[in-house]
Amino acid sequence: MTNIDTVSDQADLAGQAEQEEILRPTPRAGVLDIAAYVPGKHKGTGTGRTIKLSSNETPLGASPNAIAAYTREAGHLELYPDGTATALRETLGRIHGIDPDRIVCGAGSDEILNMLARAYLADGDEAIYPEHGFLVYPIAIKACGATPVVVPEKNLTVDVDAILAAVTERTKLVFLANPSNPTGTYLPFDEIRRLHAGLPGNVVLVLDAAYAEYCRRNDYAAGIELVSASENVVMTRTFSKVYGLAALRIGWCYGPEGIIDVMNRIRGPFNVSAAAIAAGVAAAEDRGFLDRALDHNETWLPWVTKEMEALGLTVTPSVCNFVLIHFPDVPGKRAADADAFLLERGLVLRRVDNYGLPNALRMTIGTEEANHAVIDALKEFFAG
Repeated sequence: MTNIDTVSDQADLAGQAEQEEILRPTPRAGVLDIAAYVPGKHKGTGTGRTIKLSSNETPLGASPNAIAAYTREAGHLELYPDGTATALRETLGRIHGIDPDRIVCGAGSDEILNMLARAYLADGDEAIYPEHGFLVYPIAIKACGATPVVVPEKNLTVDVDAILAAVTERTKLVFLANPSNPTGTYLPFDEIRRLHAGLPGNVVLVLDAAYAEYCRRNDYAAGIELVSASENVVMTRTFSKVYGLAALRIGWCYGPEGIIDVMNRIRGPFNVSAAAIAAGVAAAEDRGFLDRALDHNETWLPWVTKEMEALGLTVTPSVCNFVLIHFPDVPGKRAADADAFLLERGLVLRRVDNYGLPNALRMTIGTEEANHAVIDALKEFFAG
């Protein structure tokens, strides 16, 4: 082969490579700007036992009734599930006193949140969420080509006035977790009503009530009554927290007929598995298990808070199954230092840097043993 031929072949290859580069699949604008969701760590850095308190999982496991219902489905894995999760919707409707036809079930409340974004957001639209809001919100918003509008909180609590001030003609959704994760704070229902009253009728207010069961304050409500009386409010719930079914990914929402109709048009045809439906029904009906889980949290949430404060730490008052712990801005004693210290001992808490809280850790309320282990380790940490 001559040098001319070699040069020509190289030029052809270069041209082909350039053409392939041009034809490479390209995601829609903004997708590559999305920071992927990072779940809490699940392992320590030491070689011993790990106690995971990073994902707000219940320490009581799942209802034995739910486990039994899940197991029974193993004999029918060749069959598609009920595409509309009828049994689960009817059970939820009966328990909560709501119309099952106004319920949509999904693979965790995450799917519900993403479904709402896909249904109501397009390029150029805006959706609002609080500065320490659930990180799924900006992901869902950006994936639809819309713009996330982050509003400041006041004392780590959602600020209704800040949300209302951020509304423009481009606003289509407001995402609001109540109670809030990772802060553990909540808005009284009068404030939720005030927020709704100030929103235009074409803006959907999404009340993410993933931790609703844990909040036992007289001035709190998950949003059922507001949804029942409105055309633009949706309440989302999950079985992943107090019910202990995180592995099965079961979420649901209650909304106006018009919004539910829209969601069912874009929902996957079999988006909740048969095992999840069966376990969800059994879990929802097991009131005794739910009461035990709530009693456990009522006992240990104040205990952990008091013990943390006795160490000189600031704890944001929480109504959930976790606490947000703020560390001193002192070299060697910051949240990152405490996290590394705990991880070496197999104690896994949640760093919340990506929530704008770089000097705090979030701790799930665990078993008696787990709670004592964290407190004892932090005593050692601060004594060193």
